[in-house]
Amino acid sequence: MKPDTCKKLQEIGAFALAGGCTAKRLKQLAEMIRAARNYHWVGVYRVTKKEFVILTETGDEPPAYARFPITQGLCGAALESGKPIVVGDVRKDPRYLPAFHTTRSEIIVPMINEDKQIVGMLDAESDKVNAFEDEDRKFLERAAGLIAHCLS
Repeated sequence: MKPDTCKKLQEIGAFALAGGCTAKRLKQLAEMIRAARNYHWVGVYRVTKKEFVILTETGDEPPAYARFPITQGLCGAALESGKPIVVGDVRKDPRYLPAFHTTRSEIIVPMINEDKQIVGMLDAESDKVNAFEDEDRKFLERAAGLIAHCLS
């Protein structure tokens, strides 16, 4: 990863490990992740037995789907594969559940805990088509690991 991305990830890691995982701190973490790579929106979803439930998100406008079945959406695809899902143009992917009318591309990264269980999803969205590169995936995978530690 680029030095600037690594530096921002270190700051996020220090913040995540320093003060626990209260709702307020999770919201701050999501905002730090959003600002680090200039994403349009970032959300953190917990995985329950039957659904994804949003724990926090950036901004003041909630997504259209604050909870939805684990078999649906790009989160469902990431849960099934256990790997990040990157969609360059969400309008062309039938799995996409429209959270915001302005979203054009999205990346979903599973949050995997120390026991190798997926405990949630880190969702980043952009209002630009093909906004996510390999650098974003690497950054979000590491950020997801930090949050997974918090949620365990």
